[in-house]
Amino acid sequence: MKEAKLIIKTIDQKYPIFIGSNLVSKLPKILNNNSIKFEKCLLVIDRNVPYTMIKKIRNSIKNKKIFTYSLKANEKNKNLNTTNNILKVLLEKNFSRQDCLFAIGGGITGDISGFAASQFKRGLQFINIPTTLLAQVDSSIGGKTGVNTKFGKNLVGAFYQPKLVIADINFLNSLHVREIICGYGEILKHSLISDKRFFKFLKKELSNILNLRSPFIEKSIIESCKIKKKVVEKDEKEKNLRKILNFGHTFAHAYEASLNYSKKLNHGEAVILGIFTALKFSYYNKFLGRDEYFSIKEHIENSNLPYNIKKYFSLKHLNKILTFMIKDKKNNSEKINLVLLKKIGNPMINKTYKKSVLKLFLKKELTN
Repeated sequence: MKEAKLIIKTIDQKYPIFIGSNLVSKLPKILNNNSIKFEKCLLVIDRNVPYTMIKKIRNSIKNKKIFTYSLKANEKNKNLNTTNNILKVLLEKNFSRQDCLFAIGGGITGDISGFAASQFKRGLQFINIPTTLLAQVDSSIGGKTGVNTKFGKNLVGAFYQPKLVIADINFLNSLHVREIICGYGEILKHSLISDKRFFKFLKKELSNILNLRSPFIEKSIIESCKIKKKVVEKDEKEKNLRKILNFGHTFAHAYEASLNYSKKLNHGEAVILGIFTALKFSYYNKFLGRDEYFSIKEHIENSNLPYNIKKYFSLKHLNKILTFMIKDKKNNSEKINLVLLKKIGNPMINKTYKKSVLKLFLKKELTN
């Protein structure tokens, strides 16, 4: 399938997203065509990225001064200490604001790298090369950067747009099926909040997508990116509309934090579990109709996506989950702010609930 190019236009910046095969080998041409120039670059690399792909990137920019920072990308390392380590390299090597930082990895790598780039001399050129399906369809688009603290997920960060995003699908061939399913969860979320036709396509082509068959995987990534592009362009700083992208995330972030970011439940799986919880809460409150609820429920269950909260949690986790939900950055009061679904393509934002309401609901989910 021919490579695709989407242009993100925000108030702060306009930048392209390239989606296709073997794009890293075309890096010099892409950089030149987009007038991106630098003398030095720092490659922040997730250790899980195959060396063969890193070698291709290095060979593509071998005429530049290249420095590297290797990162064990997990939620526990997504913190200010890692950010400071990256900044230390930039400072020691005397980078200028016209030099460049490349993030090569999944969403964690992109979030930390983007945040470091935003802090260095108040703004360093930043290029994101997402290597996971989850990052290619979600975190690499829209400029959200940040790190975790003991108080919760992504509570320290900045909006900082990249100069360029390169989503090379060749990276996906190295992923475990668990990582593909995580990325599919975000693709599914985008369809639910925006496009019923896209949801029907996903239901029909699920096997082809999960097995990375062309052109189905490319179409899924492109359509998913188009949905996020449209939202981000209308609301870059998450003042209103962009909140719909948090569908399921208030539950998800609390689930992750409650397990102390354990490998038992990674970010993508937590998001899927959170989406399913938000769907059930929407149906429970009679926002979402019966037919669409059961259509989505059936798809999630048939897709082997995480949906059973009791597989990960018991009643002993209840208060901890609620505590992290209250601390969520989307809340403006002691009430918990949720994004819910009225019907496919029609999400509801700014629905607030008392802790007692969520406690009763989750208690039933954990015991029934």
